[in-house]
Amino acid sequence: MSDVEKRSASQDFRDANHVESYDTVPPDPDAHLSEEEKEKIDRKLVWRLDWILIPWLCILYLLAFLDRTNIGNAKVANLPQDLHLQLPGQYNLTLTIFFISYSLFEPLTNVLLKRLRPSIFVPIIMVLWGASMLGMGFVYNFSGLMAARWFLGLAEAGLFPGINYYLSCWYKRSELGVRAAIFFSAAAISGSFGGLLAAAIELMDGIGGRPGWAWIFILEGLLTIVFGVISFWMVHDFPDQATFLSDQDRARVVRRLKLDQQSSAEHEEWKMSYLIAGLKDWKMWLGMVIYMGCDMPLYAFSLFLPSIIQELGWGTSIVRSQLLSVPPYAAAAVLTVIVGFVADRTRQRGLCNIIVGFIGVAGFLMLLASTDPRVKYAGTFLGALGIYPCISNTISWMANNIEGVYKRGVVLGFVIGWGNLNGIVSSNIYFSAPRYLEGHGIIVAYMTLFLIGGSLLMTTLLRIENKKRSRGERDYLIEGKSAREIEALGDGKPDFLYTV
Repeated sequence: MSDVEKRSASQDFRDANHVESYDTVPPDPDAHLSEEEKEKIDRKLVWRLDWILIPWLCILYLLAFLDRTNIGNAKVANLPQDLHLQLPGQYNLTLTIFFISYSLFEPLTNVLLKRLRPSIFVPIIMVLWGASMLGMGFVYNFSGLMAARWFLGLAEAGLFPGINYYLSCWYKRSELGVRAAIFFSAAAISGSFGGLLAAAIELMDGIGGRPGWAWIFILEGLLTIVFGVISFWMVHDFPDQATFLSDQDRARVVRRLKLDQQSSAEHEEWKMSYLIAGLKDWKMWLGMVIYMGCDMPLYAFSLFLPSIIQELGWGTSIVRSQLLSVPPYAAAAVLTVIVGFVADRTRQRGLCNIIVGFIGVAGFLMLLASTDPRVKYAGTFLGALGIYPCISNTISWMANNIEGVYKRGVVLGFVIGWGNLNGIVSSNIYFSAPRYLEGHGIIVAYMTLFLIGGSLLMTTLLRIENKKRSRGERDYLIEGKSAREIEALGDGKPDFLYTV
């Protein structure tokens, strides 16, 4: 048999099994309609999902990122002096302890999210981290601040991996990137919003006998608690349990995911085999390397940008330092959404990571090499532009290429948890003001080796695997298996082509 005949027979074999696997797809409620009418209904359904799910989730992540990074704003508002913290040692420890508790509990949270349901899990952790933030406004010493930061990390651990996992259970692979980008752009917006809010709240200095930095924690903590309580009604469950869907729309959501080679909309019971499958998947380990390459720089940038700007020598006003931190975040929010849109359309997530990563490296090299305040401030723009889009793009990349409800949750938990554990590094590299050479240099190394190098390796390996699957070299994996057994292979199915 010639190579062409082999490939043709192999394709026929995969197509037959592909059709057989559709036995588990719900009946089409629109079977009597034309293709044009079906597409119109599908667009309307996705638009409805977007408006019901995305805006509220963006608000929640804006509050989460605001609460974890506002200590950077509090630092320039004299928090270390009022609490008699030793700089940089004790201040950096208060940053570090957040990432320890955050990372330790993060891999477990997606399992809890699935078991408890999003409408219960998300509001509970919001109220808890809002209470921790509120408590930070009433601390009087280093020990109190350390305790509050520990519980803040513990409570916040479930939101970011949970929401990315949650979105991957609602949208097709080609739709997830831009939604995840819009969701994550809330982090960049929170940087802008946080600077403006901190500048305004700082004016309350002395009211009620509390300093300005304390009011930053108190008011933002109260705001989070309020939104947490409202979330009991505003956060919806997974497609198979969501109450805002009619039976027909639920069937449509499940069908479009199943036809996209996903089983994420189905109910699935937890088994230890899902954890083992995730740990045995090389994509998870390489994804952890890539994600640490952008997540460590993200936290270093977010926590220390007000201090970096303060050291530019453009004036000593605390309010001015807060306000100058706004524009880089705003620019990053715009590019994050653009990259998400482009990556969805092209399915070239690795290439997007590499190109955007080089922009970030260029920015931090400017901060390293120059003493001109104007050049360094321009460098903060490029730094933000090079970091923020890679976070959501990397998470979408991993979600696109991991199939199975619990396996995807486990993998995203480990990837994001490991990235956040590197926040311990980001908390301890900016200590030599005013130039912060060590901090900028370590960020350049992380982005070059882990983000850019890891993305290059990942996209190369995925392209090689896709070619093997297209040639039929993985068809032996489904020989003699039933439709249910084939579906259980998840992203190991021969007709599952990876997003590169």
